[in-house]
Amino acid sequence: MTESRSRTRTRLPAAERRASILAAATEVFSETGYQRGKVSDIAKKVGVTEPVVFQNFGSKSALYRAALDHATDAVSALLHHAADTGRTVPEVLTAFLDPAHMDHFHQPGAHGFLFADATALAHDPELGEALRQVHQHFADTLAELLRRGQSAGDVRDDIDPHTAAWWLVSLLAGRAFRAAVVPDGDTLEAELTKLALRSLLPEDSTPDGRSQTPD
Repeated sequence: MTESRSRTRTRLPAAERRASILAAATEVFSETGYQRGKVSDIAKKVGVTEPVVFQNFGSKSALYRAALDHATDAVSALLHHAADTGRTVPEVLTAFLDPAHMDHFHQPGAHGFLFADATALAHDPELGEALRQVHQHFADTLAELLRRGQSAGDVRDDIDPHTAAWWLVSLLAGRAFRAAVVPDGDTLEAELTKLALRSLLPEDSTPDGRSQTPD
């Protein structure tokens, strides 16, 4: 009887258990990708059985879609938080798009690795729509930042934020292709990043988005 009561006391509430499974799934899929990621490894990280994972998310593909949403929300929150700390939108984008940061962002275990893995699954009938939604969410986040920069005068007001956001998403999505075919890719990535950011700035701004006009 005592052992049964102890188990009852340590059982996680349903919402907390679901959140812990989602966090573990995001970690596993970010390290291994969807195909090699095992539900048994996710269950082990949380300390539950595989049936408990399926009871909460229904299927491996549904859990993967939830992990993608979770990772996208985290990245979006990070970008908005950076802008909320007083940094200009060009400064936020410069730090995020910096090739060194992008290299780290796309390493196994990071959110970028999860996004790159998802891109390869674009034609999967169970995951294709989820991938489109993830990219749409990320593009919406970038568009919101660009509008914010336009309101502050740090981003050109003659560009469409939606179009520019998708251009930046495409720039990121093409990293794997460029890494595979372009020699001296580090130099190219740095130049592409500079070109992308420079095209967003008002003519009288420096690369970090600061105005060159004296006060």
